[in-house]
Amino acid sequence: MITTLSGDTSRLRATVDFVKEQDTATLLRLLLPGLDGPELRALAERCGFSHAALLVFPPDEAALDATLADCGLVADAPPRPSVIVRERLAVRHKRSAAELDVGILRPAVVCRDGARRWVEVFTLTVPPASDLDTVAAYERERQHEAHVAFEVETPDPLVLRGLCAAFGRYGAVPDGGGYNPHENGTVFYFTAPADAKAGYRRVELYVPGDHRDVLAAHLDEHRARQPAETLLRLLTGAWTTQALAAFVRLDVADAMDRNAMDGNAMDGNAMDGKRAVGVAELARDVGASAPNLATLLRYLAMLGVVSEDRDGFRLTDTGTLLRADAEGSMRALALMYGGPFYESFAGLDHTVRTGQVAFEQRFGENHFDHFARDPELAELFDRSMAAGSRMFDPLPAHPVLTAAAAEGATVVDIAGGNGELLGRILSAHPRLHGVLLERPHTVETARRLLGAAGHTERCTFRAGDFADVPAGADVYVLSRVLHDWDDDRCREILRHCARAMTDTADLLVVERVLPADGSASLATAWDLHMMCNVGGRERRADHYARLFADAGLTLVDRTPLPLDGSVLHVRRTGPADTGSKV
Repeated sequence: MITTLSGDTSRLRATVDFVKEQDTATLLRLLLPGLDGPELRALAERCGFSHAALLVFPPDEAALDATLADCGLVADAPPRPSVIVRERLAVRHKRSAAELDVGILRPAVVCRDGARRWVEVFTLTVPPASDLDTVAAYERERQHEAHVAFEVETPDPLVLRGLCAAFGRYGAVPDGGGYNPHENGTVFYFTAPADAKAGYRRVELYVPGDHRDVLAAHLDEHRARQPAETLLRLLTGAWTTQALAAFVRLDVADAMDRNAMDGNAMDGNAMDGKRAVGVAELARDVGASAPNLATLLRYLAMLGVVSEDRDGFRLTDTGTLLRADAEGSMRALALMYGGPFYESFAGLDHTVRTGQVAFEQRFGENHFDHFARDPELAELFDRSMAAGSRMFDPLPAHPVLTAAAAEGATVVDIAGGNGELLGRILSAHPRLHGVLLERPHTVETARRLLGAAGHTERCTFRAGDFADVPAGADVYVLSRVLHDWDDDRCREILRHCARAMTDTADLLVVERVLPADGSASLATAWDLHMMCNVGGRERRADHYARLFADAGLTLVDRTPLPLDGSVLHVRRTGPADTGSKV
């Protein structure tokens, strides 16, 4: 770090001088020794030196203004919340992020090369005799948050990955980062090489917009060097599940949307047509403690579910999915994963040790029977299944259904739930006829929903089990069914399908398929979930192919779907195999 004199004013003045003296190419050479020639020019074309940063600790707002003025700086806006620095300080000092009110100011500086750059000032107010004095003393000495920053000119994923790789080749090491929803920007932090000559050990790449997909790999590399932090984040995953569930149980998302719209006409500065909502107002509406609700919302802001500014909180696109009336709402999933399935996961070790289903140990019966005897829980389960419906978006365009539509064919949705998928298929293909086979109480729900969508005249409803699959249809659909069962029961189900199918009929099986190469996939997470809660499992494509073959069926092809789903196209191999286990 640059030479430190006494007090925040001296440190800030030194930072201003540093910013005025540097240019992009010179600073890159100082930070990354050995960088020169074409690669230096390429980096300088894609990112520009934008600012240097430091953390100061004023006792109050007036003292901060005086410090800025002494250094010739003028802040043209109030401080914005700093999500990333606040979280880093909380982890480093083992404190709640809620008690660390860290803001960001970016006063401009006109540099010697004529460029306009910034001094990024992080502020943590430390009143006299505050217990934050120890934090301030430690940070002034160590200067962990002091850094220099480059802004990426073209926020393209390939450019970002290339820049990160180039920094790595010249000795820079990933050192965290994050997405700040308050300013819609993504930060990549690096530790400079030991032989860097710039006087700063931390380097930031700042990218406008949300680039958490690229950031994930950067953070993974950082956490691999921080095993204790990695483990702590993993251990607190349950807190996230319950924070989301509490957010939904309290109807906060709906209240935020309602209040934001009610006040919109009075707020000319509202973003996306909706104003921010204050915590006190929200707390009154949902019947909650305002301080405790604020703590919950700050945690969810860190996760990107809400965003915070000086006027209050807003729903992000992610948080909007937790509204009851949102298109593609995932509210039911939050209640299910934070409710019955959350309770059963406490018995995961029992399942791993004994092979018995943890849900059955917790509730005394399998989950189908448990949900069936409680109408409200059964409805919640059906809605939670429908909440994953984005997986179905491309399915109506599958060639099998497109070809069947031209013939005015019949599609049977086996164990089709509340009719979400069948409704999509019938809406996409007005000449198709549908049959929905389900348990009696679910059939009535599907009848209402498909009737409301205008599909009653083209749809038949059958209450029954897998043994009741109707014969002679053109297309059969098994969506997220086989993963509920062990291999023997899957063979039985598939044999019922094979017996009902003609030689020209098609079967479409929708499942998450485990990757053969062990790469990251939602299917791996759901494999654990199915084992713990249902006694089922996810499978690899070759495993499904063997199950199909045992039932006299052949896997024709596999097409990817969203949310790591797949549709497996299956046809009859020959005469139906009745099998001894049916």
